[in-house]
Amino acid sequence: MSQTPFPTKTIEGYPRVGANRELKRALESYWAGRIDRPTFESAAHSLRVDTYARLKDLGLDDDYAIPADVAYYDQVLETALTVGALGGDAEDVSLDEEFTLARGNADTAPLEMTKWFDTNYHYIVPEISADQSFTARPQRLLKLVDEAREAGHTIRPYLVGPVTVLALSKAAESTAADGTTNPLDRLDDLAKSYAKVFAALKEAGVEWVQVAEPALVADHIGISDAELADRAGAIWTELLSSEDRPQVYLTTPYGSLQAGLDKLLAAAPEAFQVDVSRPTQALDSNYLGRIKEAVAKSPQTTLVAGLVDGRNVWAGDLNALVQTGEELGVKHVTTSVSLQHVPHTVEAEKNLPVDVAGWFSFADEKISEVVAVAAALDGKRDEVEQTFARSERALRTRKESERTHNEAVAKRVATLPEGQVAREPKFAERTEIQEELGLPKLPTTTIGSFPQTKQIRGARADHRAGKLTDEQYVEELRGEIASVIKLQEDLGIDVLVHGEPERNDMVQYFAELLDGFVVTENGWVQSYGSRCTRPPIVVGDVSRPEAMTTEWAKYAQSLSDKHVKGMLTGPVTILAWSFIRDDVHQSVSADQIGVALADEVADLEESGIDIIQIDEPALRELLPLRESDRASYLDWAVRAFRLVSLEAKPKTQIHTHLCYSEFGQIIDAVAALDADVTSIEAARSRMELLEDLNDSFTSEIGPGIYDIHSPRIPSVEEMEELIRAALKNVDEKRLWINPDCGLKTRGYKETEESLRNMVTARNNVVESLK
Repeated sequence: MSQTPFPTKTIEGYPRVGANRELKRALESYWAGRIDRPTFESAAHSLRVDTYARLKDLGLDDDYAIPADVAYYDQVLETALTVGALGGDAEDVSLDEEFTLARGNADTAPLEMTKWFDTNYHYIVPEISADQSFTARPQRLLKLVDEAREAGHTIRPYLVGPVTVLALSKAAESTAADGTTNPLDRLDDLAKSYAKVFAALKEAGVEWVQVAEPALVADHIGISDAELADRAGAIWTELLSSEDRPQVYLTTPYGSLQAGLDKLLAAAPEAFQVDVSRPTQALDSNYLGRIKEAVAKSPQTTLVAGLVDGRNVWAGDLNALVQTGEELGVKHVTTSVSLQHVPHTVEAEKNLPVDVAGWFSFADEKISEVVAVAAALDGKRDEVEQTFARSERALRTRKESERTHNEAVAKRVATLPEGQVAREPKFAERTEIQEELGLPKLPTTTIGSFPQTKQIRGARADHRAGKLTDEQYVEELRGEIASVIKLQEDLGIDVLVHGEPERNDMVQYFAELLDGFVVTENGWVQSYGSRCTRPPIVVGDVSRPEAMTTEWAKYAQSLSDKHVKGMLTGPVTILAWSFIRDDVHQSVSADQIGVALADEVADLEESGIDIIQIDEPALRELLPLRESDRASYLDWAVRAFRLVSLEAKPKTQIHTHLCYSEFGQIIDAVAALDADVTSIEAARSRMELLEDLNDSFTSEIGPGIYDIHSPRIPSVEEMEELIRAALKNVDEKRLWINPDCGLKTRGYKETEESLRNMVTARNNVVESLK
């Protein structure tokens, strides 16, 4: 019996949270106990089926064109449970057990979480031991297949591949203690579990399964690209040699393959996706040629071209995409990556400036682009001419727009020194001057935000709707700030924050106040679990019309004799958590934001603020996937940060904050930021990153001692243990005590108890140091 051919038009994945964040609301209601498990599962089921119908209406109407990249929390966690990399020997893992792995509970710490390649999405890091068994749980996928069939859809089950799961995992503590620390050593065993899942899908009548292996487009610590490619080639040759499986669609999103290209194609998957988007080609100009050579050796494999950029929001140059497709000789078109990284649809945006709204393509519009390019490559352009006309209009009007260039900004940036810049005097001299701040031993602080209460969110909505005057809204915010300052003083925290009640988001807040950005109303993108953000869009040169934070900081400082930190988001993070321009290099926008924020630093100093935090949690996130591209990125990223603090007074203590990424490989760049104090995520990894500190890292440091992404309240003893662990690598004169990240997503009850435990733990340790 002949099998269904691979569809000519598809996507790698689709936003999971729902156009109206239905999954987010269902998750948070379930976690809060407002709905029971059947109600939650019913809501999630309805969202999935509605999504399948939506995708079919958008043109993904062939069998297996719709990917079932379904996850309640995270695709790595979901895959790890399906193939038994997590969950032990149990035949099934309950919903609550799954969420305990991701979020923890009162008795169990959650698994570590870090960034997914160079995106703002976070994944749960599996922990692999040397002797664990891998229990296949195909029923997790079979249920999706069955529910889709009942609704009239033939979907394509999705898994993260075995090489990627293990390359992104960490060794369990017990395994690491034994000296066997490479999860990839378990590849053969894990592959057997994948084979069982494949066999179950085949038995259920599934003809295509999608397996993503993006680990092959990145360089990893501890294993060369060639060695990883060899392992991937061998394991996929073995998996694909079996007839007891569906046809395999092997995908390689997020960048270009090097050694892995020939190795994976030699394994002969039935269909093979490559990311040939414009950004990937810009980093690897020879990629198209290498693909053509490799595919010529594997004629049995259907090449699927990831032509449509799934990571940015600009309308594609469809004529150029067709030209690339013709050069590759392909008929099958997809997106470069999953569309989980962009909002649902531009149609939901009613208040975008009229002159820019046509420049954008979100997930639904990108599907239209996929359909149009596939039709054109099949000789049917006349059927999709309207989509091509939209593309041409977007490119033309954007090129002609006056929004993209600001002559005053260009002149100011042109006067900056070339190359790297440095603050004077150097850190050793500044730290002596900053002793005037009078801070105690092991000073305590928080990262910036405090819980955003229902009252504050309601006040913001009412103000936006015109139900509160400006004066009434300011009074609401001042009341919250006063409450936050009093709480911190009552708890005994040393360096205070104003809590950021005025900020809907740490990037969007600044984007709304800086020229050169536009913001959306409904452009939600999943960051992790139920956490969503609305990335702003950089449409032109960036400048600061007026002060953005000084009035709030000045008011908060007037309420306390203790130091209150000024709070800024750094230029790299603003770019990383926005949709950036594709007509200039990122470094151009970074310099522009850097000098705009430098003006804010000067205004904060003028307002009497002596400690200023410049958050850069995304510094590691933007690190290029290939080592050869990293030095140039780190150079401009460090420069942009230094521009912000370049003219700061020696007494002004500059803090920075970084979170939820592996920082060991960029520790020199973190040191090169030349901040006076660096706070960094460390609780889930149990202070492991402090082992990477070297002689170049001289700043004071605040490794987080409690994980704010989990609702659990860490005990005094647990936090004391982490402080003492930190002191093994950091001198007490350099150590700060703080949470991992901001407290915006937590509730006040857990926040107050956790911070009280944090201060008590600090006091106990200080007493023991006397």
